[in-house]
Amino acid sequence: MCILSLGSFGFLVYKCLKKKLNYLEGHARIIRIKLQTAENRKKQHQMGDNMTIEKAMKTAIEYEIRIRDIYLKAVAAVDGEVGKRIFETLAKDEQHHIDYLEHKLVQFQKTGAIEPGKLESAIPDRKTIDQETDKVKSLTAKDFLGIKQSMLSKALEVEIETSEFYQKMVNELPAKARPLFERFLEIENNHIKVVQFELDYVSKTGYWFDFKEFDME
Repeated sequence: MCILSLGSFGFLVYKCLKKKLNYLEGHARIIRIKLQTAENRKKQHQMGDNMTIEKAMKTAIEYEIRIRDIYLKAVAAVDGEVGKRIFETLAKDEQHHIDYLEHKLVQFQKTGAIEPGKLESAIPDRKTIDQETDKVKSLTAKDFLGIKQSMLSKALEVEIETSEFYQKMVNELPAKARPLFERFLEIENNHIKVVQFELDYVSKTGYWFDFKEFDME
């Protein structure tokens, strides 16, 4: 009986320490992302306050290509249909952004005008994501799978950096360019919410949350 009790006590201590470790690792991950974001923000400020509209559009394309490539690498790296579908959806959304920006860039170079048009996104909006986030908060943390953590954390870092670039453009570019970048800012913020949601969901369940499960109504 004494040995059993000692073993049970040891198991409880192990569970407690494991939960605490998961909690600390989560906070450490967030701190690393914030530090990297702060460094990236410094680089953005070095671009100056007088960025031209054309240069802004070309820089936006570079950002979109960068994050698209991260998602494409994730598709190849993760196992499972749901995980691949999530990253494929995000990659396609970013590719759509690239195509849209390239078209608008050519249009601007020819006419000097910007007609934002309607830019659709396959990613759920923030309200929809927030509704699902409330359900996840009640779950307890589980062991986090390395490849998922790595891919999602990297994606979150670059999505935040891209969003901050669009916010800077909205604040600093002439009025005629703002609607274009305001829409991209809105979509990138939705991407941040989705990636953060997946990061939280996987850390607590060990599974992906399929986009198809979002209540889009």
